[in-house]
Amino acid sequence: MKAKRFMENAIHGFFLLMGLVTVGCVLLISVYLVVSGIPAIREIGLVKFLFGPVWNSNAAEPQFGILPFILTSIYGTAGAILLGVPVGYMTAVFLAKMAPPKLKTAVSAAVSLLAGIPSVVYGLVGMLVLVIRQVFHIPDGSGLLAAIIVLAIMILPSIINVAMTALEAVPREYEDASLALGATATETWFKVSVPAARSGIAAAVVLGVGRAIGEAMAVMMVSGNVPNMPSLFQSVRFLTTAVASEMGYAAAGLQRQALFSIALVLFLFIMLINAALNFFLKRSKEK
Repeated sequence: MKAKRFMENAIHGFFLLMGLVTVGCVLLISVYLVVSGIPAIREIGLVKFLFGPVWNSNAAEPQFGILPFILTSIYGTAGAILLGVPVGYMTAVFLAKMAPPKLKTAVSAAVSLLAGIPSVVYGLVGMLVLVIRQVFHIPDGSGLLAAIIVLAIMILPSIINVAMTALEAVPREYEDASLALGATATETWFKVSVPAARSGIAAAVVLGVGRAIGEAMAVMMVSGNVPNMPSLFQSVRFLTTAVASEMGYAAAGLQRQALFSIALVLFLFIMLINAALNFFLKRSKEK
């Protein structure tokens, strides 16, 4: 009996230690970004850094305005969510409630395979396959629109898998009661099952947003990676690609510190979005 209790306490202690390690890693990253990013913001000026329209870190008189990066990240993420969430949501409902077993197995395997493709492959395929240049008669296919399309495809697996799991977890009794009251199968799926799985579907959207904001390699390959103000058919640069493209050759000093400041802004941006989504999710649960 004592040995069993000791083993149980040891297992509880191990899981507690792992949880503390995870929290410690998050705190360590947060502190490191703050310590590394604040000096550049203090030297450049918060308003000038966040709302400056020009980024030219290698000029004789360097300028470190990241407003184009912020707006591009916002527009790119919003566009990817607008394209990807409806497709992922409807696909999850179809697979969880409508699809025949064989078709569900095949499509689920394809979605899982899509999740395992490296981001650099998405970027390469985007560079070679997207026909934006030919369709819209622009000289270069790289731009915000290409990045939005690639990001929308990349977030599909996260949204589909999590939303489908949430829909499948809805108790069968809910649907049986709805059907017994005379509702059709479609009405039951969208008016009973989907509201019951709302928290899981919201979690899927949060994961999709995180994937879209944090992606760098694929976006760098299809967006053009030029610090312009955002435009659908013009080369642009995201917050993530700004750090990834310059960190390798950035000289020690203000330029490197400014890149850490961009990483800090990106970190706070993601935390703000997650906090806002969780806040609205909790409010909807209380109602």
